[in-house]
Amino acid sequence: MASQQPSFIIGRQPLIEALESGKPIDKILFQKNITGDIIHEIRILARNQNIPIQLVPVEKLNGLTKANHQGVIAFTALVQYMDLQQVIDFVVSKGEIPLFLMLDGVTDVRNIGAIARTALCCGAQAIIIPDKGVGALNAEAMKSSAGALEKIHFCRVNSLLKAVDTLHLNGIAVFTSEMRADKNVFDLSFQNPCCVIMGDEGRGVQPYLAKAADAFFKIPMSTNFDSLNVSVATGMIDNRQ
Repeated sequence: MASQQPSFIIGRQPLIEALESGKPIDKILFQKNITGDIIHEIRILARNQNIPIQLVPVEKLNGLTKANHQGVIAFTALVQYMDLQQVIDFVVSKGEIPLFLMLDGVTDVRNIGAIARTALCCGAQAIIIPDKGVGALNAEAMKSSAGALEKIHFCRVNSLLKAVDTLHLNGIAVFTSEMRADKNVFDLSFQNPCCVIMGDEGRGVQPYLAKAADAFFKIPMSTNFDSLNVSVATGMIDNRQ
């Protein structure tokens, strides 16, 4: 789900109220060395909602607003982030077979938008991303998704490895793309509950995460030119038709 325009939440009490009401937030900026009971409360609420906190110099905050920010500014989100287990339960309750994507190290929001567009068209219900290292899913991401960000579930987690554990506990197999894999993508069955992990175009899926996967696959190439944009590669993989 999405709102129309991103904005700031400025000040401590307004942020507390936003967090308690469940307003979608991309990240929180704290002035370095900030202290106080209400700051501790914000940290707890943010941790429970997997919202990243970044410590910045006061000049950074002053550059974003002329208002009395009290050392605290948050960026509201265009995307409503969902709990992974709740999404799994929702998909299963509808009688659908889970088909999810997990993005490891994919930081370009335009790529994420394009991936969301392709994933939705291919029947995927959710995309799992880490709570750190991913830029805000902003208007640029919304544009590249052609509106798909509003229609596909996004699960932001503080550990991709724990997310894999959650998938396994729910009977969802995890497949990982790997250029040196023995199996081609066409050798795998996507008709059963599954999640595909896609890594960034440079390093691929991190080893610790790949180790937890159930199967590896590669996209067969007709030439030695082995570089595919991650959103294009996802479109070639994520299809049950």
